[in-house]
Amino acid sequence: MQIHVITAFPKTFQGFLDESILKRAISKGAVEIILHNIRDYATDKHQQIDDYPYGGGPGMILKPEPIFRCVEEVRQKYKLDAKVTLMTPAGDLYDQKKAVEFSVRDALILLCGHYKGIDQRVIDELVDEEISMGDYVLTGGELPAMCIIDSVVRLLPGVIGDIDSAVTDSFQTGLLDHPHYTRPEVFRGQGVPKVLLSGNHAEIDKWRFEQSLETTKTRRHDLYEKYIESEK
Repeated sequence: MQIHVITAFPKTFQGFLDESILKRAISKGAVEIILHNIRDYATDKHQQIDDYPYGGGPGMILKPEPIFRCVEEVRQKYKLDAKVTLMTPAGDLYDQKKAVEFSVRDALILLCGHYKGIDQRVIDELVDEEISMGDYVLTGGELPAMCIIDSVVRLLPGVIGDIDSAVTDSFQTGLLDHPHYTRPEVFRGQGVPKVLLSGNHAEIDKWRFEQSLETTKTRRHDLYEKYIESEK
């Protein structure tokens, strides 16, 4: 899989891509993550990528020309017909279902907005889908792009040694995850639930499902109701 990130701040990704599962996924060849600096596609000597908004108002707006040049070159150079995904508070809320959908694509093109906004002509002509991480505003689209990369890459074949660890995550089944325990068996007077020590896998699975259901009902009643409705 290829993931192309179009950003004005590529250095933001350096530490993120050099650690843990992502680093191993890249070294294994499971994913290729390519950063494209929007400033490289500006034509003036100052590499200007933003300007004041027409009509006045606060903040700066990302200019269309460098972004168009960058996207067009990426598509031509890598022979891609992948969708362009814009990180924006106005987008559809990202969830595990979308992560799974992204993980089976051959390539992603993630466009990171910045400053006050992005020229609407980019959205109208280049962007295929818009993604939001929630009802809050960040400095730019770099952190949301990292969230997408992390959530997608861990689902790729061979990235996580035990694939069951990924397919039983929270939200994967529509429910939040159940509680987990490891050694020691007793810690500061708190023991591990006896069912987990029983060796009875049917009872363990039942307990885990019940705990997952109860946790979802208590903490995310919206997800609980959606799950119950889907099971009818």
